[in-house]
Order: sequence, then structure tokens, then C-alpha cells
Amino acid sequence: MPGTMKRGATRRTFLAGAAMLSVLPLAPAFATPEAMAAAIKEVVGDKPIREGRVTLDLPPLVENGNAVPLTVSVESPMTEADFIRAIHVFNEKNPQPHVFDARLGPQNGKATVATRIKLGDSQKIVAIAETSKGEFFSASADVIVTLAACLEDIT
Repeated sequence: MPGTMKRGATRRTFLAGAAMLSVLPLAPAFATPEAMAAAIKEVVGDKPIREGRVTLDLPPLVENGNAVPLTVSVESPMTEADFIRAIHVFNEKNPQPHVFDARLGPQNGKATVATRIKLGDSQKIVAIAETSKGEFFSASADVIVTLAACLEDIT
């Protein structure tokens, strides 16, 4: 059966490749403070980032980095003329420095975003709010993680 031969060869090729990958040592990939600064620059460009108006709420010490609660609130009237267009969150040591963007509009009523994020290590988290007028405001917080995300032994 010609179809069976082809399927078997494809399966063997796949299994051989999977076996090879399982013996290669994988080094953890972590962003750096420089990578975080570059990711922030991609979002804001050369515009100034001012402190204030943004409240970043997350625990300063977490036992498990797999589900860290994070809330970002921004002072804004949230009217058609003046609202928060986006909330951007960055970190300095996870594999990707740009954690997420939340797009908002005046119909949101409040400029607040709450979620859970994974943290691979103790690090600084930065939240940046982008206004409808093209201004940027920020807040940051340091978090100590005692058990990094994705590194605990699952048995």
C-alpha cells in the first residue's frame, strides 16, 4: 500500500525529530532590562513618558509565578474628547518583554484592566497608559517570585 509507506515514513521522520529535540538541552530564554526598554520604545517612540495617573497593583512577593494577579488603573474622564486609548504592560525578565496591550475607548467607562500573568523570575513590571491625545503615563513595581513560572516539578 503506497499510502501506508508514505504515512509511516512521515511518522518515523516526526518521531526521530521529536527524539532529537528531547535530548537537546534547552536554555531558558529571558528578556533583559535593555530588551524591555527597546519594547517600550517600539510602543511610545520618542515621546516622553511621565509618571502619574497610572496605578499598578500586584503583590510585591508571590510564592508561585504561574498566576500573578495584576491590575492597572488609570485616572481618566473616559469621554469622547479625553480617554485612555491603550494600557501596555512590560517586564524585564520573562521570555518576551511585551506582556500585553489592552485597547480601550470612552465606552469602557473606566480605564482599568485586571488579569493574571506568568512571571519567570523576580523582576520589574512596567505599565504604560496611552491617552487619546498621544501622551504616555507610567507606573512600575518590583515583584519577588519565590517559585518561578514553568519551572516547578510536576509529578
